[in-house]
Amino acid sequence: MKTKDLNKDLLKIFTGMAQVTRCCRQDVAFCGGVTFHQFMILDAVAREKKINLADLHKLLSVEKSTTTRLVEPLIKKGMLLREKAEYDSRAVKLTLTAGGRATHKEVMKCLTDFLGRVLGNIKADKRKDVLEAVNVFIEAIKKSATACCCP
Repeated sequence: MKTKDLNKDLLKIFTGMAQVTRCCRQDVAFCGGVTFHQFMILDAVAREKKINLADLHKLLSVEKSTTTRLVEPLIKKGMLLREKAEYDSRAVKLTLTAGGRATHKEVMKCLTDFLGRVLGNIKADKRKDVLEAVNVFIEAIKKSATACCCP
């Protein structure tokens, strides 16, 4: 297949991915009263038990100010606790509250149901191959996207 045709196919995939993943990129609640980015924060804190605020911007792939903007509503809603880190009074650690754990559980159930429907639309014998291919694709994008695509 010619490079020009491959580029067209790749652009079609990017366009399709952008369209179908809109719910994950918007600043509107999609489940449990939180955005997808906010769920990612709750999930990271749930996994780590405590997490440095400074570490979240890497996880979210956003600026530090955006991380703070995403965390603040979770603190105000009583889902996260902000504590000064023991090692540095300027550093902040986040932990889940009981409400945060309940919201995390609710959203995780919602996502699990959704992901089950997605997998249900992929033939069982193709699922592993599809997931591996998508992961290879994501890694290729990460390695290529050090800056905007247009110089």
